[in-house]
This record gives sequence, structure tokens and C-alpha cells, in this order.
Amino acid sequence: MVTSRPRAAGSASAVRVDVGVPWQWREPVVLLVEDDPGDALLVEELVADSALRIRLRWVRSMTDARDALLRENPDCVLLDLNLPDAHGLEAVSQIRAHADQVAVVVLTGLAEEETGLAAVAAGAQDYLVKGRVEPDLFGRAVRYAIQRKQAERAAVALRASQLQARENARLERGLLPRPLLRGDGVEVVARYRPGRSQALLGGDFFDIVQSTEGTVHALIGDVSGHGPDEAALGVALRIAWRTLVLSGVTGAEQVARLEEILVAERARTEVFATLATLTAAPGERRARITRAGHPGMLLRTPDTRVEWVEVPAGPALGVVPGRARWPVERLHVPPGAAVVLFTDGLFEGYVGRGPERLGEQGLLRLARETAGLAPEDFVDGLIQRAEELAEQQGGLDDDVAVLHLSWN
Repeated sequence: MVTSRPRAAGSASAVRVDVGVPWQWREPVVLLVEDDPGDALLVEELVADSALRIRLRWVRSMTDARDALLRENPDCVLLDLNLPDAHGLEAVSQIRAHADQVAVVVLTGLAEEETGLAAVAAGAQDYLVKGRVEPDLFGRAVRYAIQRKQAERAAVALRASQLQARENARLERGLLPRPLLRGDGVEVVARYRPGRSQALLGGDFFDIVQSTEGTVHALIGDVSGHGPDEAALGVALRIAWRTLVLSGVTGAEQVARLEEILVAERARTEVFATLATLTAAPGERRARITRAGHPGMLLRTPDTRVEWVEVPAGPALGVVPGRARWPVERLHVPPGAAVVLFTDGLFEGYVGRGPERLGEQGLLRLARETAGLAPEDFVDGLIQRAEELAEQQGGLDDDVAVLHLSWN
């Protein structure tokens, strides 16, 4: 028995954390929220005397501050805690509610230092005591507050990307199972490659199981859309299919049960899934194929010929719940031949700069050009050639799953 453990083709992707243009490369914008004209004048003088070059905007109330935050995105807010329409920590909360990405430096009176410390605990980056601030201290406080806020935003974005990467890894493990093979004579090459737009996974899935008496069962499918919900639904369908196979449920009844699961588990009524299943009993030269809205497959013969095979099919799962029928068709597979199942992301990429896609005939042409390669090289080459043709449009948009299967 020769087996190849499924792996993701090109699934690693770098995650870029974008926290905006660094403020050091431009004049930062500072919004002063202060109702006392005298205190506002003191701040203007601090700005003029400090080494920090900023663009200062002055408003007199929280209402005006909210309007200013809607018009532009300042780098820092200098916030008085005794406004006509907001007082104390409530003022900090209102600023954070309207612009949580902006640094906040609180301005307090001589007797309000404890309030300043409480404001920092509530989310402000720093506090300054009015009348006790030198220009250099003022400049450093504003500059450090902006830097701390940017570092906080970067840390939050990095944490989110790490959580997403771990979630994607868990979902990917569910989408890429280890083949359950019990006997000799079965060769499997499986690949999964996320589309170029994905830090998110899509809903492509596959599986292969060999029953105790030697019958080979294979599945490939594609949930519409991209994201964790679609990936989780693909995992649910794959695990349900394996359970049904091990319970002896096959053919049209198996597909009907999978549709019931999809309808019950999908997040939106417009979500559907296509799939194709293959069943091959030991010693038989005909495989039973069931297709639910899924594209055809390739048949590789020992004399290096490749043909496109497309048996009659029923609709995709979830399109007409409870009313669909899926025929079970027989496909002649010569000794030594292989069947290649795949999802439509393999041939729906654009070629060149125009609207033309690779298409089924284009994929068949690529397969025939690489027909003499060994199974792993054939599958990897097919994905690579399709990707190269789509490079001028940025690569393959959709996920790609490929299952190359031969037995006996």
C-alpha cells in the first residue's frame, strides 16, 4: 500500500498588521476638548513652546468633540474632565466610545490628580495637571501617548491575527483528514490550497475511507462562500459523511442525510454545498459515482491518457431541500487507472488580464500536458500550472482541493 498524507498546498500565509501611517512621518493632529478659553490658551502656548510640531484643533464641549471625531481622525485627544456636558470619567468613556483608536491625555486640576490616575485606569494613555506642565513634558506626554496607543492597537491586531491563525489551523485539520485505509493496493494523493484572499479558510473538504471488506469510499465537496462559518460547515459535512460510511449508509440516501445536516447547520438559507462521492468495491472495475451539483472529474489511464468524466448529477445540497434526487451512476475504471476529484477553484481562475477563465477544457489541456508524471507530481503540477496562469490576476481566488485516487 502506498499512501500520501493530505497536505495543504501553499496554505501558509503571512498576516500583515495595518495600524495606519506612523504619526512620526507627518504632523500629528491633536483635538483639545476644553471649555475654558484661558486653559485653552495655555495649551496653545505649550504647543508653541514645545519641540513637538502638531496641528491643534480646539472644541468647547463633548458634543462638539463628537462632531470633530466624525469629521477627522485625530492622533490624540487632550481632554478636560470638567466639561459642560460631560464630567469626570464619563468624559473618558464617551471619547473611547466614539474613537477607541485615538490616544487620550486627560487634563486635570491641581486637586484632581487621583482622578487623573483613575482616568488612566479607565483607558486614557496619560494625564497632565494644569498649571504644572512644562513645554518639554507636554511634548513628551503627547508623543508617548500616541506611541503607546499605536503599540496597543498593534498588539490587539496581532493577538486577533494569532487567534484567527489558530482557529484556521483547527478548521484546516478538520478539512484535511488522515485517510482511513485498511488494506493494500490503495494510493491517495490529496492537496488543499486556500485562495489568495484567505487568511480565512473556505469550505472545500474531502475524505477517503476504506471499509473492513476493502471497499474504497471517497468524498470531495465545496461549501459556498468563505470564512469560519463555511469552513466549520465543511468540517461538519465531512465528519458526518465518514460516520455515514462507517454505518453502511451510501448512495442517494447518504447524500440526502448530508443535505439534512447542511440545512440544519447553515448560518444563512442561501448557503449551499456541492459534492461528489465515489465507491469502489474490491475486484470491480466499475465505481459508483454520486454528484450533487459538483463539477466532473478526470480519469487517468495507464497509457497516460486523460479524459474528462461527467456522469449525470442532481442539484447541490440545500438548493431545493427535501425535493432533490441524486442518481448513482457507474463509471468504468480500467485496471491501473486513477480518478482525480477536485473543486471548481482549480479551473475557475482567470487567465491573462481579460475576463477569460481557465475552464474545464483548459484544465483538461493542462492535465494532458502533465499526464506522464507520477501521481504527486501530477497533482502538484496541475495546481502550480493553474496558479501560474492566474498570476496576472493575482492568483487563484477560490480554494482548491484535489484528490487523486487509484486502487487495486
